[in-house]
Amino acid sequence: MSRKIKNMAVLFGILLFIVATGSIYSFVYQKGRIQKQDKKIASLRATEMNPDSLKVKLKQVRERTLILDSVLSSRKFNIPQMLAQTNFYDFVRRISASFSIVTHINIEYKETKPEKSYNYYSYKISGTGEFNDIYRLVYGIEQSKELKKVKNLSMTATVFVDKEAVSHHLVNFDLTANVYFSNDNRFSTSQFVENQLEPKEQYNFFYPLIRNDLPPNTDGLADVNEAKLLALVPDGAFISDAKGNTYILVEGDPVYLGYLTKIDYETNEVTFILNRGGIIENVFLKLEKEDNRKKIK
Repeated sequence: MSRKIKNMAVLFGILLFIVATGSIYSFVYQKGRIQKQDKKIASLRATEMNPDSLKVKLKQVRERTLILDSVLSSRKFNIPQMLAQTNFYDFVRRISASFSIVTHINIEYKETKPEKSYNYYSYKISGTGEFNDIYRLVYGIEQSKELKKVKNLSMTATVFVDKEAVSHHLVNFDLTANVYFSNDNRFSTSQFVENQLEPKEQYNFFYPLIRNDLPPNTDGLADVNEAKLLALVPDGAFISDAKGNTYILVEGDPVYLGYLTKIDYETNEVTFILNRGGIIENVFLKLEKEDNRKKIK
Protein backbone atom coordinates (compact mmCIF):
# COMPACT_ATOMS: atom_id res chain seq x y z
CA MET A 1 0.00 0.00 0.00
CA SER A 2 1.38 3.29 -1.07
CA ARG A 3 2.13 6.13 1.39
CA LYS A 4 -0.60 8.27 -0.17
CA ILE A 5 -3.27 5.66 0.45
CA LYS A 6 -2.12 5.24 4.06
CA ASN A 7 -2.41 8.98 4.71
CA MET A 8 -5.85 9.08 3.17
CA ALA A 9 -6.96 6.19 5.36
CA VAL A 10 -5.69 7.92 8.51
CA LEU A 11 -7.45 11.18 7.61
CA PHE A 12 -10.63 9.29 6.83
CA GLY A 13 -10.47 7.59 10.26
CA ILE A 14 -9.96 10.94 11.99
CA LEU A 15 -12.92 12.36 10.08
CA LEU A 16 -15.09 9.43 11.09
CA PHE A 17 -14.06 9.96 14.74
CA ILE A 18 -14.92 13.66 14.63
CA VAL A 19 -18.27 12.96 12.95
CA ALA A 20 -19.10 10.23 15.45
CA THR A 21 -18.11 12.38 18.43
CA GLY A 22 -20.09 15.38 17.15
CA SER A 23 -23.12 13.19 16.47
CA ILE A 24 -23.03 11.77 19.98
CA TYR A 25 -22.70 15.27 21.50
CA SER A 26 -25.46 16.76 19.33
CA PHE A 27 -27.99 13.93 19.33
CA VAL A 28 -27.42 12.52 22.82
CA TYR A 29 -26.05 15.13 25.22
CA GLN A 30 -27.39 18.28 23.58
CA LYS A 31 -30.75 16.68 22.82
CA GLY A 32 -31.39 16.10 26.53
CA ARG A 33 -30.52 19.69 27.35
CA ILE A 34 -32.63 21.02 24.51
CA GLN A 35 -35.61 18.96 25.64
CA LYS A 36 -35.18 20.28 29.18
CA GLN A 37 -35.10 23.91 27.97
CA ASP A 38 -38.10 23.26 25.71
CA LYS A 39 -40.08 22.05 28.71
CA LYS A 40 -39.06 25.15 30.68
CA ILE A 41 -40.10 27.43 27.80
CA ALA A 42 -43.41 25.61 27.49
CA SER A 43 -44.00 26.02 31.23
CA LEU A 44 -43.24 29.76 31.07
CA ARG A 45 -45.52 30.18 28.08
CA ALA A 46 -48.30 28.40 29.94
CA THR A 47 -48.07 30.93 32.79
CA GLU A 48 -47.28 33.92 30.64
CA MET A 49 -49.48 36.94 31.40
CA ASN A 50 -49.97 40.04 29.37
CA PRO A 51 -49.27 43.51 30.90
CA ASP A 52 -52.94 44.20 31.54
CA SER A 53 -53.29 41.01 33.56
CA LEU A 54 -50.17 41.88 35.53
CA LYS A 55 -51.56 45.33 36.34
CA VAL A 56 -54.80 43.80 37.61
CA LYS A 57 -52.87 41.36 39.79
CA LEU A 58 -50.65 44.17 41.13
CA LYS A 59 -53.73 46.20 42.06
CA GLN A 60 -55.19 43.24 43.92
CA VAL A 61 -51.95 42.71 45.84
CA ARG A 62 -51.82 46.39 46.79
CA GLU A 63 -55.41 46.33 48.03
CA ARG A 64 -54.63 43.25 50.09
CA THR A 65 -51.56 44.98 51.52
CA LEU A 66 -53.60 48.03 52.51
CA ILE A 67 -56.14 45.82 54.28
CA LEU A 68 -53.43 44.03 56.26
CA ASP A 69 -51.73 47.34 57.05
CA SER A 70 -55.04 48.78 58.27
CA VAL A 71 -55.57 45.80 60.57
CA LEU A 72 -52.09 46.22 62.04
CA SER A 73 -52.56 49.98 62.42
CA SER A 74 -55.80 49.49 64.36
CA ARG A 75 -53.97 47.40 66.95
CA LYS A 76 -52.85 49.30 70.05
CA PHE A 77 -49.30 47.94 69.81
CA ASN A 78 -47.00 46.93 66.97
CA ILE A 79 -43.65 45.17 66.96
CA PRO A 80 -41.25 46.94 64.55
CA GLN A 81 -38.74 45.19 62.33
CA MET A 82 -35.00 45.37 63.14
CA LEU A 83 -35.22 48.35 65.49
CA ALA A 84 -32.05 50.39 66.09
CA GLN A 85 -30.84 50.73 69.68
CA THR A 86 -30.71 54.53 69.40
CA ASN A 87 -34.47 54.76 68.72
CA PHE A 88 -35.24 54.40 72.43
CA TYR A 89 -32.93 57.28 73.34
CA ASP A 90 -34.79 59.50 70.85
CA PHE A 91 -38.12 58.29 72.26
CA VAL A 92 -37.18 59.24 75.84
CA ARG A 93 -35.82 62.59 74.64
CA ARG A 94 -39.18 63.42 73.03
CA ILE A 95 -41.11 62.36 76.15
CA SER A 96 -38.88 64.39 78.49
CA ALA A 97 -38.86 67.58 76.39
CA SER A 98 -41.56 69.14 78.60
CA PHE A 99 -40.19 67.93 81.95
CA SER A 100 -39.33 70.29 84.80
CA ILE A 101 -35.79 71.64 85.06
CA VAL A 102 -35.37 69.73 88.33
CA THR A 103 -36.01 66.38 86.61
CA HIS A 104 -32.90 64.51 85.48
CA ILE A 105 -32.81 61.16 83.65
CA ASN A 106 -30.00 58.72 82.82
CA ILE A 107 -30.36 55.88 80.27
CA GLU A 108 -28.06 52.86 80.04
CA TYR A 109 -28.29 50.07 77.45
CA LYS A 110 -27.91 46.67 79.14
CA GLU A 111 -28.38 43.77 76.69
CA THR A 112 -30.27 42.20 73.79
CA LYS A 113 -32.23 39.00 74.42
CA PRO A 114 -34.70 36.75 72.56
CA GLU A 115 -38.22 36.19 73.91
CA LYS A 116 -40.40 33.62 72.15
CA SER A 117 -40.75 34.81 68.52
CA TYR A 118 -39.25 38.25 69.20
CA ASN A 119 -36.17 39.98 70.53
CA TYR A 120 -35.85 42.90 72.90
CA TYR A 121 -33.37 45.53 74.01
CA SER A 122 -33.12 46.05 77.77
CA TYR A 123 -32.42 49.53 79.18
CA LYS A 124 -31.87 50.83 82.70
CA ILE A 125 -33.36 54.28 83.38
CA SER A 126 -32.69 56.13 86.62
CA GLY A 127 -32.79 59.66 87.95
CA THR A 128 -34.58 62.20 90.09
CA GLY A 129 -37.53 64.40 89.27
CA GLU A 130 -41.06 65.53 89.92
CA PHE A 131 -43.58 62.76 90.44
CA ASN A 132 -45.75 63.62 87.41
CA ASP A 133 -42.69 63.77 85.14
CA ILE A 134 -41.74 60.24 86.18
CA TYR A 135 -45.36 59.16 85.74
CA ARG A 136 -45.42 60.57 82.19
CA LEU A 137 -42.22 58.67 81.39
CA VAL A 138 -43.62 55.35 82.65
CA TYR A 139 -46.96 56.00 80.92
CA GLY A 140 -45.22 56.82 77.63
CA ILE A 141 -43.17 53.61 77.73
CA GLU A 142 -46.20 51.46 78.52
CA GLN A 143 -48.57 53.10 76.01
CA SER A 144 -46.18 53.59 73.06
CA LYS A 145 -47.32 52.16 69.70
CA GLU A 146 -44.06 50.25 69.27
CA LEU A 147 -44.21 47.66 72.03
CA LYS A 148 -42.28 48.61 75.18
CA LYS A 149 -42.69 47.31 78.72
CA VAL A 150 -41.55 48.45 82.15
CA LYS A 151 -40.28 45.34 83.93
CA ASN A 152 -39.06 46.71 87.27
CA LEU A 153 -39.70 50.03 88.98
CA SER A 154 -38.60 51.41 92.36
CA MET A 155 -39.36 54.92 93.68
CA THR A 156 -38.35 56.77 96.85
CA ALA A 157 -39.06 60.30 98.08
CA THR A 158 -36.38 62.98 98.36
CA VAL A 159 -36.24 66.74 98.98
CA PHE A 160 -34.27 69.26 96.91
CA VAL A 161 -33.76 72.85 98.10
CA ASP A 162 -32.94 75.31 95.33
CA LYS A 163 -30.83 78.47 95.56
CA GLU A 164 -33.92 80.49 96.54
CA ALA A 165 -34.45 78.19 99.56
CA VAL A 166 -37.56 76.68 98.00
CA SER A 167 -38.08 73.00 98.81
CA HIS A 168 -39.02 70.61 96.00
CA HIS A 169 -40.43 67.23 97.01
CA LEU A 170 -39.04 64.94 94.31
CA VAL A 171 -38.81 61.22 93.56
CA ASN A 172 -35.74 59.06 93.06
CA PHE A 173 -36.53 56.28 90.60
CA ASP A 174 -34.92 53.28 88.97
CA LEU A 175 -36.61 51.17 86.27
CA THR A 176 -35.87 48.56 83.62
CA ALA A 177 -37.56 48.87 80.22
CA ASN A 178 -37.71 46.25 77.45
CA VAL A 179 -38.10 47.44 73.85
CA TYR A 180 -39.36 44.69 71.51
CA PHE A 181 -38.57 44.12 67.83
CA SER A 182 -38.90 41.35 65.23
CA ASN A 183 -36.68 40.01 62.45
CA ASP A 184 -39.50 40.45 59.91
CA ASN A 185 -42.30 42.92 59.22
CA ARG A 186 -45.27 40.69 60.05
CA PHE A 187 -46.26 42.89 63.01
CA SER A 188 -45.30 46.36 61.80
CA THR A 189 -47.10 48.93 59.67
CA SER A 190 -45.85 50.89 56.67
CA GLN A 191 -47.19 54.17 58.12
CA PHE A 192 -46.26 54.63 61.79
CA VAL A 193 -48.57 56.79 63.93
CA GLU A 194 -47.72 57.13 67.63
CA ASN A 195 -50.37 56.66 70.34
CA GLN A 196 -51.52 59.47 72.62
CA LEU A 197 -48.79 59.61 75.28
CA GLU A 198 -49.86 62.60 77.40
CA PRO A 199 -51.64 61.38 80.57
CA LYS A 200 -53.68 63.36 83.07
CA GLU A 201 -51.95 64.81 86.11
CA GLN A 202 -51.84 62.38 89.02
CA TYR A 203 -51.83 62.94 92.77
CA ASN A 204 -48.29 62.76 94.14
CA PHE A 205 -48.61 60.23 96.96
CA PHE A 206 -44.95 60.86 97.84
CA TYR A 207 -45.73 64.46 98.78
CA PRO A 208 -45.94 64.75 102.59
CA LEU A 209 -49.31 65.69 104.05
CA ILE A 210 -47.68 67.74 106.83
CA ARG A 211 -44.37 69.53 106.25
CA ASN A 212 -42.06 71.50 108.51
CA ASP A 213 -40.49 73.34 105.57
CA LEU A 214 -42.45 76.44 104.66
CA PRO A 215 -41.73 78.30 101.42
CA PRO A 216 -39.92 81.63 101.83
CA ASN A 217 -41.86 84.85 101.39
CA THR A 218 -40.05 85.75 98.15
CA ASP A 219 -42.94 87.91 96.85
CA GLY A 220 -43.01 90.19 99.88
CA LEU A 221 -46.61 89.34 100.77
CA ALA A 222 -48.26 90.42 104.01
CA ASP A 223 -47.47 88.06 106.87
CA VAL A 224 -50.57 87.94 109.07
CA ASN A 225 -48.74 86.15 111.86
CA GLU A 226 -48.80 88.68 114.73
CA ALA A 227 -50.30 91.26 112.35
CA LYS A 228 -52.79 93.92 113.42
CA LEU A 229 -55.91 95.24 111.77
CA LEU A 230 -55.52 99.02 111.77
CA ALA A 231 -58.68 100.05 109.94
CA LEU A 232 -61.46 99.02 107.63
CA VAL A 233 -61.89 101.30 104.65
CA PRO A 234 -64.23 101.08 101.64
CA ASP A 235 -61.30 99.90 99.56
CA GLY A 236 -60.52 97.01 101.92
CA ALA A 237 -58.67 96.24 105.13
CA PHE A 238 -55.66 98.21 106.34
CA ILE A 239 -53.26 95.91 108.26
CA SER A 240 -49.76 96.09 109.70
CA ASP A 241 -47.41 93.09 110.06
CA ALA A 242 -44.93 92.41 112.86
CA LYS A 243 -42.20 94.37 111.06
CA GLY A 244 -44.32 97.46 110.76
CA ASN A 245 -45.10 97.10 107.06
CA THR A 246 -48.62 98.20 106.12
CA TYR A 247 -50.91 96.79 103.44
CA ILE A 248 -54.37 97.48 102.04
CA LEU A 249 -56.05 94.18 101.12
CA VAL A 250 -59.38 93.25 99.56
CA GLU A 251 -61.15 89.90 99.60
CA GLY A 252 -59.25 87.34 97.53
CA ASP A 253 -55.86 89.06 97.85
CA PRO A 254 -52.93 86.70 98.56
CA VAL A 255 -50.96 86.88 101.77
CA TYR A 256 -48.00 84.84 102.93
CA LEU A 257 -49.18 81.18 103.00
CA GLY A 258 -52.80 82.02 102.16
CA TYR A 259 -55.53 84.49 101.19
CA LEU A 260 -57.85 87.09 102.66
CA THR A 261 -61.22 85.36 102.44
CA LYS A 262 -63.68 87.76 104.14
CA ILE A 263 -64.04 91.35 105.37
CA ASP A 264 -66.89 91.77 107.85
CA TYR A 265 -67.74 95.46 108.33
CA GLU A 266 -70.43 94.69 110.91
CA THR A 267 -68.13 92.88 113.32
CA ASN A 268 -65.03 94.83 112.27
CA GLU A 269 -63.22 91.59 111.55
CA VAL A 270 -61.24 90.07 108.65
CA THR A 271 -60.65 86.38 108.00
CA PHE A 272 -57.63 84.72 106.38
CA ILE A 273 -57.10 81.08 105.42
CA LEU A 274 -53.51 79.83 105.63
CA ASN A 275 -51.77 76.59 104.70
CA ARG A 276 -48.96 76.03 107.19
CA GLY A 277 -47.22 73.01 105.70
CA GLY A 278 -50.42 71.01 105.24
CA ILE A 279 -52.17 72.35 108.35
CA ILE A 280 -55.07 74.58 107.31
CA GLU A 281 -55.84 77.47 109.64
CA ASN A 282 -58.40 80.28 109.75
CA VAL A 283 -56.85 83.43 111.17
CA PHE A 284 -59.05 86.30 112.40
CA LEU A 285 -57.97 89.89 112.94
CA LYS A 286 -60.39 92.15 114.85
CA LEU A 287 -60.40 95.93 114.93
CA GLU A 288 -59.88 96.53 118.65
CA LYS A 289 -57.38 98.31 120.79
CA GLU A 290 -56.32 95.16 122.58
CA ASP A 291 -54.92 92.14 120.74
CA ASN A 292 -57.93 89.86 120.47
CA ARG A 293 -56.70 87.88 117.51
CA LYS A 294 -57.69 84.21 117.62
CA LYS A 295 -56.90 81.14 115.52
CA ILE A 296 -59.09 78.14 114.79
CA LYS A 297 -57.57 75.03 113.25
